[in-house]
Amino acid sequence: MASVQAKINIFLAAGNRLFRESLARIFRSKSDLSVVGCAPCVSEGIEQISTSGCDVLLVDPVSGERSDLSWVREIVRLDPGLKVMLIDMVDDESTFLNAVRTGVVGYILQNASAVDIVAGIRAVHHGEAVCPPQLCLLLFQYVAANRSPSPNFQMKTQTGLTRREQQLVPLIAQGLTNKEIASQLNLSEQTIKNHIHRILQRMGASDRFAVVERVREQNALL
Repeated sequence: MASVQAKINIFLAAGNRLFRESLARIFRSKSDLSVVGCAPCVSEGIEQISTSGCDVLLVDPVSGERSDLSWVREIVRLDPGLKVMLIDMVDDESTFLNAVRTGVVGYILQNASAVDIVAGIRAVHHGEAVCPPQLCLLLFQYVAANRSPSPNFQMKTQTGLTRREQQLVPLIAQGLTNKEIASQLNLSEQTIKNHIHRILQRMGASDRFAVVERVREQNALL
C-alpha cells in the first residue's frame, strides 16, 4: 500500500485581504499543500507563526512592515527549520542581497503567477533556493567578490584560531547570540560559550566586538 505524502504546511502573511484569501484558496486546492494560518502582518502573527507548525512562511513586503527584514532573523531564530519566502518583490539588487543575508530562501518578483508561487513553495520545502535568474547571477558574483581564495587557511595563519573557531567569527560579526549560533551549528549553547571564551583568550580580546575588530584589522574576516 502506497504511503500518504505529508502536506506542506503554509502560513500566509499578506496585507491585502483579497490577495491573501485568493492565495489561500489556490493553496487549499492543491493536494500537497495545506494553509495552517493567515495574518495581515508579521508582527501580529509571530506567536501564531511559531506555534502553527508551518513548513513555509509566505510573506509580502507590506505585511513584513520592517523594510530591513530584521523580522526574518527573529522568526528563523524561533523556528530554525522554517523556510521563508518573499512574494511580490522588486527586481532590486540591494533588497535581494539583504533578504538572502537575513535568511530568506525564496524571492518571488511581483509579476509572478500563482503557478510560480506554488512551484516556489514546493522547491523551498524540498531544500532548494528560489530566485529570478538575473538575481541568481548577482548572488554568484557577490559571493565570488567577497571570499578570499583560501579563507580558512588565511584566518588560521593570521589569528591562530582552530577550524571550529574560524566558523564562529563571521557569526559573531553578524551580531548573533550564543543561542542563535548554537542553533545554526547544531551545537549546545554551552559549547558555543566555551569556544568564544577560548577565542577571546587566543586573540587577547576583552569582548566579542574586539575579536571582530582584530580579525578585520588582519583582513581575515570573510
